[in-house]
Amino acid sequence: MWIDTHCHLDAAEFDVDREAVSEAARQANVSVIVVPAVERANFGAVASICREQPGCVAAFGIHPMVVARAREEDIHALRETIAREQPVAVGEIGLDRFVAERDDAQQLYYFVEQLKIAQEAELPVLLHVRRAIDQVLQQLRRVKLSGDIGGIAHAFNGSQQQAEEFIKLGFKLGFGGAMTFPRAHRIRKLAATLPVESIVLETDAPDMPPEWKVGARNTPDQLPRIAQTLALLRGVPLSVIAEATTANAVAVLPGLARLV
Repeated sequence: MWIDTHCHLDAAEFDVDREAVSEAARQANVSVIVVPAVERANFGAVASICREQPGCVAAFGIHPMVVARAREEDIHALRETIAREQPVAVGEIGLDRFVAERDDAQQLYYFVEQLKIAQEAELPVLLHVRRAIDQVLQQLRRVKLSGDIGGIAHAFNGSQQQAEEFIKLGFKLGFGGAMTFPRAHRIRKLAATLPVESIVLETDAPDMPPEWKVGARNTPDQLPRIAQTLALLRGVPLSVIAEATTANAVAVLPGLARLV
């Protein structure tokens, strides 16, 4: 079986055929899909989809790229939603230093407040770290999560040293479509050489399509083919990747255990 640890199944791109997309994933043996919310406005949609679609589980958070329209009461709503819905993680949260027009202080405020919520709820986190890996690591060291709880650095594209720092803090690293591009040398090297115990798979659908779907909508049923790239890079059978990445996902997101 396969676990897609990051898929925005609630996105508008899936409104016309969401059930068919979910069924296609199941037919491809993608048995579990983690659906992270990105703002208060879609908490309800994510919760509903995860109740309706077999194998789908929710995470709730406020994405750094939407904090400009967030309000203080959204933090309280997040805490209440987590208590009511019992998600597998807090996310997608983090920092983004790629977008030119942004408020770094506002991003930092919402990130830290959500780390505190994860700490209180004893939940792992799904991290957005685009061009902000060192800043994210700094906050993780400041606001320590409870016990051995870590999370996933989604769409990881940092250095070997940064990868090792996440691993030390109990995190897994998410690899997806970007790994399938032959010119993505750094990501492919990391995928090939990092300890297999540190890797989980994701699609980030409908975004971040693999090489064979450039310009098209990404979907969770592409995960096994993405995994085939990882198997080739590491020189191991696909079955080894399936077993390892499934175990890794359950280890870092213990709430998945009931579905495996």
